[in-house]
Amino acid sequence: MIKPSALQEGDRVAVIAPAGSPDKEHYIQGKRVLEKMGLEVVLGRHVFDVEEDLTALDKKRVADLHEAFCDPAIRGVFCANGGFGTAKIAPMIDYEKIQSNPKIFWGYSDITYLLNAIQKSTDLVTFHGPMVASDLNDEQRTKETESSFSPLFTKEIITYDSHKSALTTLVHGTGEGHLVGGNLTLLTNGLGTPYQVDTNGAILLIEEVGEPAFLVDLKLTHLKQAGVFDEVQGVVLGSFQVESDEGLKLRKVLQNFFAHASFPVVENFHFGHCQPNYGVPIGVNAKLTTSPPQLVVDSGVL
Repeated sequence: MIKPSALQEGDRVAVIAPAGSPDKEHYIQGKRVLEKMGLEVVLGRHVFDVEEDLTALDKKRVADLHEAFCDPAIRGVFCANGGFGTAKIAPMIDYEKIQSNPKIFWGYSDITYLLNAIQKSTDLVTFHGPMVASDLNDEQRTKETESSFSPLFTKEIITYDSHKSALTTLVHGTGEGHLVGGNLTLLTNGLGTPYQVDTNGAILLIEEVGEPAFLVDLKLTHLKQAGVFDEVQGVVLGSFQVESDEGLKLRKVLQNFFAHASFPVVENFHFGHCQPNYGVPIGVNAKLTTSPPQLVVDSGVL
């Protein structure tokens, strides 16, 4: 496991947009939040590029990623927002460059694909967390979401319990292992690729947004039939953000799907498409307990 260095006040960080161009005003608002933390923020050259030629745009997005990792003055790489298309650029990344220049890489949603691709290809700890434009803008930002960045500076062990999320237990037990996961759709899309998450001995995080209950059930079933849950040590369910009339259906789907699981399962963890949206390091060791429900996670930085 490779842990990136912790941030310090005055450090320079880069903002890139591998999944889509952000709203400019939202970016400016989020940039101010990072600056308030004492960070100097630089913008990737192609963050606001919009082109009809998606292949050319993909190459530019990869170039921004490479430049951010290879610049020795930059200590962290934060994604502006989600979108689509990161699965396409994963094979274009030079993972040796990233492994040789380890630093914080932070995002979620469509960025899930890159979090897991980078972590699996380089053994670098990555971070599933709120993004600069989509989560730190004035409309969405909460104090709790801002606090997610604190462990990047303090190297602290992180405890997620009822003080942070109204966690509830679906299946009792205790599990310990490395953390993997993220957005359900992207986890499913990674099956059968070199970037498929390694859940052998893992605690698996799952979140989703806007998907009806039947599609959540279909994707979970796909993961199950692909063997994803065979050796998992625990599952933590995050936000699923559905319309109110889908909420009861979704709860039944989750209860039925995990009813006979041989590993602990907790739900209502505030990570993913929600506010607050707590940051979680991917690749570090974690322990999941259920009485009361609690997830204790090792620091993701040195």
